[in-house]
Amino acid sequence: MTPRAALPILLVALLAGCASTVEPDAAVSSKARVEAVQAYVQLGLGYLKQGLTERAKWPLKKALELNADDADAHAALALVFQAEGEAALAEQHFRKALAQAPDNTRISNNFGSFLYAQGRYTDAEQMFRRAATDTLYPERSRVFESLGLTALKLDQREQAREYLEKALRLNRHQPHALLEMAELSYEDRHYVPARDFYDRFSQLSDPTARSLLLGSRLATVFEESNKAAELGLQLQRLYPGTPEYQQYLSEQ
Repeated sequence: MTPRAALPILLVALLAGCASTVEPDAAVSSKARVEAVQAYVQLGLGYLKQGLTERAKWPLKKALELNADDADAHAALALVFQAEGEAALAEQHFRKALAQAPDNTRISNNFGSFLYAQGRYTDAEQMFRRAATDTLYPERSRVFESLGLTALKLDQREQAREYLEKALRLNRHQPHALLEMAELSYEDRHYVPARDFYDRFSQLSDPTARSLLLGSRLATVFEESNKAAELGLQLQRLYPGTPEYQQYLSEQ
């Protein structure tokens, strides 16, 4: 059995254990119904993680047949529709999920990420702020990272810096936050902290077009000509058709 198939098969076995309770019946216990809904949701999420969005819909549909107000089922279906590019349907199910579980931080965060991807930055910020209020949320550092990225899209540089600094206080190993802080510091001519942020980013993440351009610029500032040329060659080799490479050429 491949790992790819293990999760769905395991969940199918779980559902089989309460198969007699899944069918509509006055004697179905509340506990069995809840367990069946949870199993269907996990099965749907398992398919989604494999990229099988069409297959994911059936168990989520079954979950909603058992409980039309289940927040987790609506949230999972929202992710499915988001993956399929069905923005209107995704938003509809995100809102249904939040209507049933307004204090669910994970749903608020996922809805914020969806809104950010849609370019609706003001709406996304509201969702991320909502998620950030949960001080026990295990991914809270990523919420503040998302808030920082959103603030940058809204041209709120100082607010973005505060959010990104908070993200890095919660978790020093946030590549996106480190790169954005390096960029902000470079733009403000704070070159020493910019290089520190950049070096920490480079230890955690593969190079991007943005990071290579920034690295080359920092190397030039610190008169490290060989390093600047090396990063420029990487930019040419890995990202030859990007705006970053064109910008690099214009600065030579």
